[in-house]
Amino acid sequence: MKTKKQNSRKALVLGGTGAMGLYLVPELASLGYEVRVVSFDNVVSDNPRISYFKADAKNIEYLKELLRGKFDVIVDFMLYSTEEFKARYDILLQNTAHYIFLSSYRVYDGGEIPITENTSRLLDVSKDMDFLATEDYALNKARQEDILQNSKYDNWTIVRPAITYSKYRFQLVTLEAPVVVARALKGLPVVLPREALSVQATMSWAGDVARMFSRLLLNPAAYRECFTLSTAEHRTWGEIAEYYREIIGLQYVPADTGDYLNIINNAPWARYQLAYDRLFNRIVDNTKVLRVTGLKQADFMPLRRGLEKELSVLPKDTVWPDASAVWKNMDDYVKRQGN
Repeated sequence: MKTKKQNSRKALVLGGTGAMGLYLVPELASLGYEVRVVSFDNVVSDNPRISYFKADAKNIEYLKELLRGKFDVIVDFMLYSTEEFKARYDILLQNTAHYIFLSSYRVYDGGEIPITENTSRLLDVSKDMDFLATEDYALNKARQEDILQNSKYDNWTIVRPAITYSKYRFQLVTLEAPVVVARALKGLPVVLPREALSVQATMSWAGDVARMFSRLLLNPAAYRECFTLSTAEHRTWGEIAEYYREIIGLQYVPADTGDYLNIINNAPWARYQLAYDRLFNRIVDNTKVLRVTGLKQADFMPLRRGLEKELSVLPKDTVWPDASAVWKNMDDYVKRQGN
C-alpha cells in the first residue's frame, strides 16, 4: 500500500460535494492528488490542489471531454439508473487507472449477521416480486455492480458504505436532517417507528469513510474487489435517538409502522428502505477493509462523539430542503396522540 504523497497524480470526483465528498476531496488533496470535482453545487475552492466545476456529469459529451484530462483515479458518487450506467461504464473504465464505484451496504440481505462482503444480496435472494420489479436504490446498485463484475475490466473497485453522516447529512431511521435536526432545533417532536427502536444500526463518520476510500485508491489489493466501508460499532435506533436528544434536545414519539409510513406519505422508496434496511439488524464485520487499508477500528470516531462534532459545526443559518408535508403530518399525529 502506498503511503507517500502521490505528487503527480490526478483524481476526478463525480458528485463530490455531498456527505462523503466533504471529507474525501480534502483527504485526496492532502495526499498530493490534484483533485477535480464535478457537481451541481456552487463551491469555491480555497485549496490550490482542488478545483470545483458546476456541470452535469451525466452528460456523455461533457464526460468524454472531461476525461481527456487523463485522471489516474475516478471516484464516482453519481446516482445512475441501470441503463444510464450501461451507457457510461465503458467510457469511465477506459479512461482511468482505477475507478471507484459507489454502491451501498443496502444491497445486503438482512438474514445474515454480521454483514461481510460475502453476505447475500437482496437482488439475488429476495422473493418479493413487487420489490424486485422496482428501481429501488438497493437493487439498482446491485445491478450496476453486476455490470462491473461481468465486464472485461479489472481496474474497478466497488465500495458499499453503511449510513454515513457529516454536517451535510444526519439520519434517523428513514428520516433525514430537514426533519430530524430542523424539528429538534425548533423544539418539535419527531415521530419514529416503534418497531425500529430496538433494531441495531450502523452509522459511520464521513471522515473515517474518506480515509478508507483514500487508502483503496491505486491499491493493488483493491482491484476487482468489493468493500463495505463502515465502522464496526453498532447501536439501536433507540440509542441513536437518545444521542440526538442529549446533543440537540430531540423529542421523539414512537408510532406503529403503518402510522409512521402514513406520516412520511407512504412513498414506495421509504417503505422498501424501512422494510429492507432499517428494520434489518445492521452489524458490520469490517475486517476486509481494515486489512487492505491498514486502518484499525480503534482509529474510528465513536458515534456519539461524531454526531456531537458534526452538529456543533452546523451553520446556524442552514436553509433546509422543504419537508413541510412530513412536518404537517407529524404535527397532526402528535396532536391526535395528545403529546
